[in-house]
Amino acid sequence: MARWEPNAPDRLVRAALALFVERGYDATTVAEIADRAGLTKSTFFRHFADKREVLFGGQGEMADRVADAIRDAPPGTTVVGCLAVALDAVADNFTEERRELALQRRLVIDAHSELQERELLKAARVRTAVTQALRDRGAPDATARLATEMGLLALTASYHHWAEATDGRPYPEIAHAALRDLQKRATELGAERVEAAASKTEPGPGEAER
Repeated sequence: MARWEPNAPDRLVRAALALFVERGYDATTVAEIADRAGLTKSTFFRHFADKREVLFGGQGEMADRVADAIRDAPPGTTVVGCLAVALDAVADNFTEERRELALQRRLVIDAHSELQERELLKAARVRTAVTQALRDRGAPDATARLATEMGLLALTASYHHWAEATDGRPYPEIAHAALRDLQKRATELGAERVEAAASKTEPGPGEAER
């Protein structure tokens, strides 16, 4: 009979992230992760296909959750309202006890180009799901695409802000503030003026005296 291993996935994630930060992603083995967690390699592979999945597990579930939240929003919900419910749909990924893990995950991915590419693939999957969900609700294609980009920007900004927050602000508050800020900025684009910076050149020899 298999030994009971409470909270094995969480223990493995915490052990893996700690080792990735300490030693680097490439230098860390599955055996070391399992040992740090007090578990076996076979237990690791019951929960994760490989060590990369520790960082990117649940990608499909996240995409499905945000898409389902948009489709299930009440009739008459605005496009921005749909983005808001999508952000709320993943709030349980951003609990206080996971804040440190989020910071560690960012450090690991930012230091590894292959992992950065995988992160982009994750974002692409969510982008496709959100865009299609908005289309399914009747949003024109251009509107769905534009709204999706705003929603992903809000999600990314919220994730970074939440992970680094020192005041304990909850994710929903941060996410909704980010979405409101982006909506405001979008409405102001027509009035924004972007002045080209004046070119500056250093004076040549003798020119400073002229």
